[in-house]
Amino acid sequence: MATSGTTAYSPNLTELVEEAFERAGDELRSGYDMRTAVRSMNIMFADWANRGINMWTIDSGTVTLVQGTATYTLPADTVDLLEQVIRLNSGVTATQTDRTITRISVSTYASIPNKLTQAFPIQILVNRVQPAPTVTVWPVPDGSQTYTLVYWRLRRMQDAGTGVNTTDIPFRFIPVLVSGLAYYLAMKIPEAAPRLQMLKAAYDQDWELAAGEDREKAAIRFVPRRQFIGNG
Repeated sequence: MATSGTTAYSPNLTELVEEAFERAGDELRSGYDMRTAVRSMNIMFADWANRGINMWTIDSGTVTLVQGTATYTLPADTVDLLEQVIRLNSGVTATQTDRTITRISVSTYASIPNKLTQAFPIQILVNRVQPAPTVTVWPVPDGSQTYTLVYWRLRRMQDAGTGVNTTDIPFRFIPVLVSGLAYYLAMKIPEAAPRLQMLKAAYDQDWELAAGEDREKAAIRFVPRRQFIGNG
């Protein structure tokens, strides 16, 4: 028998909610059932952001630094920064250069004696505040050349949306999305109480499988830093 020849399975929100309700021992019957499922899904997505790095939510951005300005606002859907560099001569093929900038804590930033010093920025403080995170660089950019902050960030997953939308997840996470939503719904359905333990176990297992596969697979090498003290 011939196979389908397609690899485009991408269920919309309604199909996912129907599957989750069925696993919880219930059915999607009303508009309120859909609303409560969407609410649970959005809460679950927020929980996923706390569980670690979701690789499909990594993207990059740039901020052109201004002389005398230390603090800059990131996009409001930023969860956190993963890496950041200062780029010199941005867009110039022969001379574009990226230089590492070190992330520091609030305590380290607070201990800097003169926070108005202007020079090449070498440190960055990430402030995860509302409504949008900000970054503060030190030293404050000077006017000797144009500095561009280049960063790689985790962004928020898009909201669940409506019944005709597909979700902002790769196909690999469809099983954990369904099992997680079934567990969330079962917590709100009195008749589903006997299934809670089973659904929680299935959710935990599916999360471990998905998160274990959704990881960086490049080789990592650790090189110790050699330090010499004295005249030896």
